[in-house]
Amino acid sequence: MAETGTEDLVSHLKNVLLELASKPYPEVACPPNLPKRASVAVILRVQPNYNHWPAVQSDPPRQRRRSSVASQPGRKLSFKNILDAFFEQDWVKHGDPEMLFIKRATRIGDKWNGHVALPGGKRDPEDDDDQVTAMREAMEEVGIDLSYSHAIAVGNLPQRVVTTSWGKVPLMVLCPYVYLLTSPTPPPQRLQPTEVASTHWVSLRALLSPALRTHEYADVSNRLAKSELGIKRWFLQAMLSKMMFAAIRLVPSSSTYCSSIPGFVPEGPAAPSTPFGKIRQLFTGSGSGSAHTSRQPPLLLWGLTLGVISDFLEHIPPHNALELWTYPTFTNWDVRFTMWVLSYGFRKRKAVEMSSSGLAKTTGIVQDVVEDVEMPKQELLDAENVVAGGVAGDEEGKMGDEDVVVVVEEEGEEPGEVGIAGLGVGRHWGKRGREKMIARGAAVNSMLEGYYPIVRRAVATALVGRITVVSLLVAYLWNKYGRHR
Repeated sequence: MAETGTEDLVSHLKNVLLELASKPYPEVACPPNLPKRASVAVILRVQPNYNHWPAVQSDPPRQRRRSSVASQPGRKLSFKNILDAFFEQDWVKHGDPEMLFIKRATRIGDKWNGHVALPGGKRDPEDDDDQVTAMREAMEEVGIDLSYSHAIAVGNLPQRVVTTSWGKVPLMVLCPYVYLLTSPTPPPQRLQPTEVASTHWVSLRALLSPALRTHEYADVSNRLAKSELGIKRWFLQAMLSKMMFAAIRLVPSSSTYCSSIPGFVPEGPAAPSTPFGKIRQLFTGSGSGSAHTSRQPPLLLWGLTLGVISDFLEHIPPHNALELWTYPTFTNWDVRFTMWVLSYGFRKRKAVEMSSSGLAKTTGIVQDVVEDVEMPKQELLDAENVVAGGVAGDEEGKMGDEDVVVVVEEEGEEPGEVGIAGLGVGRHWGKRGREKMIARGAAVNSMLEGYYPIVRRAVATALVGRITVVSLLVAYLWNKYGRHR
């Protein structure tokens, strides 16, 4: 059959998953007096191509006697064996790798209403570890079973200390875990109405496309002013305008909507048409329904979620996730110019640092390293279940009832932090830890380490400059006109 053009991407994805499993990122300890942790699930699937659609089994396969060494008692398959069995399937070789995103539901008091995110949430005391939290939240929010019967648990991405007030106040440790669904036809999703408005499968090709890179504009004055109301925030909002963040415009291949959310289906009489709307309808031929659809904001991936996804994308050739990413800045020209001047040396130094580190260029040499790496929290009886679209195993790794366990990192290494809109700040990150994360592809944390102090300095400099200019102008006008009265 004809090639689909995605074969290289599928091959690269396999190597990335092997690398993540063979060289896991270090677990990050909670900051002092802050035992809060949260986990998110980075869920991958391979969408079959029309010309390579998997055969439909009308009857369940018969059980066969297992005579291979892999099925002997006490024997476990290596992670590489499991992944080889999955990626050897024709529909996988020629399929299109995709990633799942959620759009958050609207809730009172939630400043992230409608934002793109990953399934996840805070760790409960009943969760054995952070990975169990990711699996539980995925089941609760979107109804996807990430146990070894339906998915391959790959490993973790860089963990972060999420902060607010531009890196000054730690909130929690965020722990991303990667999963690969093994069936070409996963069961329907079950969306939690209070948490998820919709889910969207997006091709990795779209996430890597330079044409879909854009910016998100956010009001960050409340992050500078402690109070969300008052003259201080109003002043900062008027002076700074909005902040620009790197973003990706998502183009979903398929979407699922939570139709039980109030307001999903408009009720009541049709809204009265305005004269402008009638004129537009006359020239464009669009009715009220299409006008309603056009008002829907685009799906933008940015902030904390983009930071997590960038760390994953940087492992995939052409390793240009950072080249497509831009440093946050402000929309006002004087603040932007001040930031550009003050951060010029910093940005040049980071570019040299990242280009000379060999960042994420090791995905093609992991075959020998992972030969004996076993599937985390999974025990397989034989590889036939993987080929059939599932992974069988025992009860190991399911949710337990023990207390929270906080794993402490190696001495002298501290986590990179996540600051404004979820992007990494990198405060309290030791030299050894920094080198390790750069070498492994913790792209955003490394690029932003030390950037937000420059942002604060640039904002202060720009505001002082504006006040100085206004003061000089007032003094000039007073000297020229005020004294003659």
